[in-house]
Amino acid sequence: MDYTYCIWDFNGTIFDDVDAGIESVNALLFERRLPIIESKEAYREVFDFPIIEYYRKIGFDFEKEPYEVIAPLWVELYMENSKRSKLFDDVISAIDFFDERGIKQSVLSATEKNMLDGQLCELGIFDRFEEIMGRDNIYAESKLELAQSWKEKHRDEKVLFIGDTTHDYETARILGADCYLISAGHHPEHKLRAVSDEVKVFGTLRELIEYLK
Repeated sequence: MDYTYCIWDFNGTIFDDVDAGIESVNALLFERRLPIIESKEAYREVFDFPIIEYYRKIGFDFEKEPYEVIAPLWVELYMENSKRSKLFDDVISAIDFFDERGIKQSVLSATEKNMLDGQLCELGIFDRFEEIMGRDNIYAESKLELAQSWKEKHRDEKVLFIGDTTHDYETARILGADCYLISAGHHPEHKLRAVSDEVKVFGTLRELIEYLK
């Protein structure tokens, strides 16, 4: 294994927050008398980036109520609901695995930077990473600009990217990184496997680490 850098996605990869995401968006849907998302499986099928398009799919009408109004309401609900969310199993042992091999680690997320910093601090792992890269707003459009900026500063690194969505594969391509995806997060296994034959998909971080060993 000749990687010099491991870059992690956060939501759905490090942080097991799928249930919090569903609870939060369902509260908004219910208030607007729109059909709620009935199951985790249904959510994983419809979730996507940019988040505004996912919201359109599930029934929000932004001509009646702008996305810029909806998004802060979701964040407020999510920050409360995610207090019950935890790290995925084996996150700490996976971070240790890379540390023991001298592989630097960072987080790259579509989450707003201050929000991301706070969550990582609360989870007790903020100091485990070289860099914490988050957006400058709450609208979760994309991670591609962040990835491009990082790549321009780290052209000589051999990078592994760990994520849980098809957008993470797009991010890995910008980074020039090998892409490892975990199917326990926001996208189902069949969607992850469909993006490219280059992608390696695992059910858990433990499976990924065993593979790397």
